Amino acid sequence: MEKTEETQNSTKTSFKGVFILLMTALIWGTSFLAQRFGTDSGVEPFTFQGIRTLMGAMVLVPFILIRDKASAKSMTEQQLAERKKTNKKAVIYGSIVGVVLCAATNLQQWAFVAEPSAGKIAFITAMYMFFVPIFGLFFKKRVPLLTWLCVVVGFVGLYFLCIKEEGFGGVNAGDLLAFGCAIFFCIQILLLEKFAPDCDGIKLSCVQFFVAGLISIILMFIFDSPKPEALKAAIGPLLYSGIMSCGIAYTLQVVGQKYCEATIASLLMCMESVFAVLAEALVIHRIPGSWEILGCVIMFAAIIISQLSDIIKLRKEK
Repeated sequence: MEKTEETQNSTKTSFKGVFILLMTALIWGTSFLAQRFGTDSGVEPFTFQGIRTLMGAMVLVPFILIRDKASAKSMTEQQLAERKKTNKKAVIYGSIVGVVLCAATNLQQWAFVAEPSAGKIAFITAMYMFFVPIFGLFFKKRVPLLTWLCVVVGFVGLYFLCIKEEGFGGVNAGDLLAFGCAIFFCIQILLLEKFAPDCDGIKLSCVQFFVAGLISIILMFIFDSPKPEALKAAIGPLLYSGIMSCGIAYTLQVVGQKYCEATIASLLMCMESVFAVLAEALVIHRIPGSWEILGCVIMFAAIIISQLSDIIKLRKEK
């Protein structure tokens, strides 16, 4: 039996899983551009994120209802009672994660107000890949030396991406907001790692979207002044970012990871940053400068190496 399970794990990654997760990264990466367009249309940050995340929750609701209704037909009363318990956990855990997600997404959206480059914000956001092992120390997680090296290389790439030729004066508010966004996404990832095994992942995601959206809508009424004409102009970006990025892409992630080893899955999803830069170049013809390109290359190399360190670790354990 042990040999069979090991064989299954070693062959878990398939073309199907790779393709699905690349599509996930593509949607997430191009969504950065949709967020940029939403800001350019005059939709304020809390308004955009509130509508977007609530859309993501509403996309998942029909899927959850249909799936639960279909599965309930073959479940015993004991199994139904157990599902009620896991549903309660999903509500509690999802609410906690939703607060963190709200902070992360709104910091990111405010970054778009101060920084014109969606690709730049995407790469800075990707720094969560390096904060995760650092924050993981508080959970007594061992971090390989190679991963720490990647953290240093990542910050070097961040320097070239953000500072440019003008020195430290080149850091703007958008860079700092995106940096804060990366920290909150790191916290969200660690919380999901802790909570997800105890409840339904899709329901947890739906709750976190609902909570994040509700908080953002409340902040919208306090700080924003929603304009109907701006919302009408941004209907496309809102629909794409809400339905595709929040709703569909997350579902694709869940499905894709069933056919892909976790380390490879993380590497594939990091491609969202690359897709964000390519989307800018293709759609709005914004060609990044030489320093920005160098920063992107260094950061992406650090991301790849950080994931390879996990693969090396797994092989040593085997």
